[in-house]
Amino acid sequence: MASLLTPVKGKLFIDSTRKSTHALDGAYASLLRGHSLDFDDLRAYEYGDQIRDIDWKATARLGSAVVRRSLATRMHTVLFVVDTGLSMAALAHDERLKKDLAILTVGVLGLLALRHGDDFCLVNGDADGVRRREIGRSEAALEHTLRQIDRAVDAASVPSDRDALLSYVARTISRRMIVVVVTDDAPVSDETERLLRRLRVQHDVLWIALHDADPVLAARPADPSRAASSLDAPAGSASPRLPQRARRDVASHWAIPEFLQGDAELAAELQAADAADAARTRELLRRLEITHVALGAQDEAVAGLLAMLDARSHVRHR
Repeated sequence: MASLLTPVKGKLFIDSTRKSTHALDGAYASLLRGHSLDFDDLRAYEYGDQIRDIDWKATARLGSAVVRRSLATRMHTVLFVVDTGLSMAALAHDERLKKDLAILTVGVLGLLALRHGDDFCLVNGDADGVRRREIGRSEAALEHTLRQIDRAVDAASVPSDRDALLSYVARTISRRMIVVVVTDDAPVSDETERLLRRLRVQHDVLWIALHDADPVLAARPADPSRAASSLDAPAGSASPRLPQRARRDVASHWAIPEFLQGDAELAAELQAADAADAARTRELLRRLEITHVALGAQDEAVAGLLAMLDARSHVRHR
C-alpha cells in the first residue's frame, strides 16, 4: 500500500515555499504556552489571569496591567477525534474525496506534533462504535493512524455519530489533551453543544469541519467527470453505480435528479441554507471559545490550518 504520509509531506513542502510551514510551526507552538523559564511574550491582563503571571515592571512602564507568557516545556498529547462514518465517504467542496482531506488534516497536524516533541493518538468511529488507537510518537505510528482513518471510511456502512465520539472522549479521557475534532459540516445539535461545554473544561478543543460538495451545481459542468457524485457511495459498495453526472446521498443512495443540475436559483437557496447552518455553528463555537475552521479544499487546507492555529494563539489560555 502506498504511503499516505508522503503526499502530506509533499503538500507541506510545496506550501513551505510560501513560508506556510514555518508559520504553522510558530502557530502550533503557540498552543503550548505554559509555565517555564522560556519567555514568550507579553499581553494585556484579562479577567481570570493568574496574579503571579503579571509582569509588574512592564505594567509600571506601560501604565496598564500586562501578563508574561512562557513556552511550556512539558510534552503534550494531541488527540485526533475523527468521524469515519458514511458522511466522510462523500466528496469535499473541491470535488475530491472528503476522506483525503481528513487524512491531510490529521497528517499535517500530526507531523507538527512530532516536530515539537509531542505525541498523538486517535479516536474514530461511527454509529456502529468507537475505536481508540494507542499513543504514537513516530512517523511510522502516524502512517498507521492515517491508514486506520482511510480503512475505516472505506469500510463505513452506517451513518456518522459525532456525539458518540465526543461522549467517549468526555467519559474515558481525563488527562488534559489538545483535542482536535475532525468532523462533517452537519449542524450541531443540543447534545453536541452540551458535550462541547463539558470537553472544553477538560481539554483544549479545536474544531475542524470538512465542507461537502454542493449537491446541486449552479451550472452544468463542461467535463462530466467534475460532477461525479459529491455524495457517492463509498468504494466497494454493492450499490449499482449511477451515470457519471449523477449525485446522490451516501447514506440513502437517493439520487438527485439530473435535470436539477444547472438550476442556479435552487443552488443559491441550498448554499444560503448551508451558510446559515455554518454561521450558527461558528457562533456557538465562538461563545464556547473553541477555535475552529471549515475546510473544503485540499489546496487551501494548510492555509486554513494556519489561520486556525494563529487564531488559537490569540485566545486566553486557561
